[in-house]
Amino acid sequence: IAICDLLFCPEFTVSSAGNRSRDEVDELINLDSCEYIWEKGVGFAQTPSQTPQHHHNRVELLRLILTCCSESIYLPPTNEAHIGGNKWVHLFTSPENRHALPLFTSLINTVCGYDPAGVLPYNHLIWADSKENLVEMALQVLVVTLDQDLPMDGDNPDGPPDNLFLNYLSRIHREEDFQFMLSGITRLLMNPLVQTYLPGSQRKVHFHQELLIFFWKLCEHNRKFMFHVLKSSDVLEIIVPILHHLNDARADHSRVGLMHIGVFILLLLSGERNFGVRLNKPYTATVPMDIPVFSGSHADLLIIVFHKIITTGHQRLQPLFDCLLTILCNISPYLKSMSMTAACKLIHLVEAFSTPWFLMSNQTNHNLVFFLLEMLNNIIQYQFDGNYNLVYTMIRKRTVFHQLANLPTDINKAVNKKIKKPLSRQNSNNADQSMEGSYPAKTAEPGTLETSLIKLPRIERLTEGVSAHPSQKQLDRLTQAMDSSSMESRNSFSSEVFPVQPGAELNQSEEKEETRDAFGKSRVKRSDSNYTAEGWRPTPEWIRSWKNQLPLQTVMRMLQVLVPQVEKMCIDKGLTDESEILRFLQNGTLVGLLPVPHPILIRRYQANPGTAMWFRTYMW
Repeated sequence: IAICDLLFCPEFTVSSAGNRSRDEVDELINLDSCEYIWEKGVGFAQTPSQTPQHHHNRVELLRLILTCCSESIYLPPTNEAHIGGNKWVHLFTSPENRHALPLFTSLINTVCGYDPAGVLPYNHLIWADSKENLVEMALQVLVVTLDQDLPMDGDNPDGPPDNLFLNYLSRIHREEDFQFMLSGITRLLMNPLVQTYLPGSQRKVHFHQELLIFFWKLCEHNRKFMFHVLKSSDVLEIIVPILHHLNDARADHSRVGLMHIGVFILLLLSGERNFGVRLNKPYTATVPMDIPVFSGSHADLLIIVFHKIITTGHQRLQPLFDCLLTILCNISPYLKSMSMTAACKLIHLVEAFSTPWFLMSNQTNHNLVFFLLEMLNNIIQYQFDGNYNLVYTMIRKRTVFHQLANLPTDINKAVNKKIKKPLSRQNSNNADQSMEGSYPAKTAEPGTLETSLIKLPRIERLTEGVSAHPSQKQLDRLTQAMDSSSMESRNSFSSEVFPVQPGAELNQSEEKEETRDAFGKSRVKRSDSNYTAEGWRPTPEWIRSWKNQLPLQTVMRMLQVLVPQVEKMCIDKGLTDESEILRFLQNGTLVGLLPVPHPILIRRYQANPGTAMWFRTYMW
């Protein structure tokens, strides 16, 4: 409490208000700290004077507070070791600290109001910026104090949090405050990536990991802020730097935590419809990335970066594959058009994940194929008109789907067919030209310590399924309106009505909202090349248990209709140019030819003890 008093001490950490001098304040306990908030912004309209010495004193005091709250560093990453929470954080954010509100406001305004660019180029080489260290330290204290202990049994999870900082964060509601925070976060995230005509003319800040945690906390605890972010294209200013960091860190073991937080944020945002809609905005390459040059939307950028992570990332990223494909499933019903580059990358993932050796090497690998097929079904059923590039690529690679449909249940046949290939395409490095000015992803430098993070919870524990489709009554009307002649085909395609994962038990007469727990037993490493994992071996019964549930009906029906038409057109007209085929597909339609449209299943992130502990270990 004494440290907090000093953070608002006139002439030591803040300037005197009005004409009052430090001598006129008998005791700091009598001082109203709300008059001494450090920066203009949320809840404070004045612009206080700033001095470098005050910045330095604040940094030292914040560093002391951070040291007091560092108990988590010395505890094992288990829930039992953290029962009761951090007492220092509790005291700092409790009503006992009368400076809680002005301190919370000061920290947020200091971070979100900072502009490292300055007015003149190269000014950071001439004048030292005393504020940069203050902003970084304020951000670190902010993310530490926003750490929340999940409610224990008997607690009321819907009640206001005991942590006043979380309470204040959740109660921010003014549009101008939301825009102030969003603008500050995007400005700082984009700062290291901004390209200028004068190289090195702007100061670069590098606390993007803390910024991403802070953004996560904002979205998790203030849903109104997340809706504000998603209601305009401003969300793309967050997505582009996240994708840049994911792509850049994919080969570095020491930055696996950065990969996780980036994917977590995308998973959280993808649970909202507006996120998928915003991704349709055309992408102009403002940030050089080590990815193929393409012309398309931000959704194409997302798919290409995810493909790069899966095919060229290190093995510690394999537990993230489920999350990456879940994000793609969530956005797929809203993708109006996909570029040829992104379509090729997506079908390559289907080809790689559906090989017999990969499917048989682990008891959960087939779930990745379910995710990819669900994504393709969503696009075919709801966005067929604009995705002719994807349809053309599927027609070219139709043997992949036929082989998957005819996957042998005989283990020996499947094993004999396996040919272990890397996930990257042959000659893909030569065929794909990276963006100008980009650099390939670097591995960890020799001697770098690997991040010691706890195991990531499985995707079904991270998400819950929520229907984004019209109500069941509307679906019933649609079904009843169909011709009686389609009854047989509707029965054969019944698995499409509710996309089912192996082991899931869904009641089709109930509303589509359930917590997903459909992936079977514990996860094992997907990179295991043998057929034993903790004593497990594939059996014909196991293969049949999920092969019969593969949602291939929509894809196979589309191929059944379009492949003969395309082949006939190519033979009749002697076509060798794909542009004519694309034009034909662009003007084509599958209305009345596909199975009954299936409900859109959106998997939304849900808080759980596993991710809470993961964030705590990553934060420290």
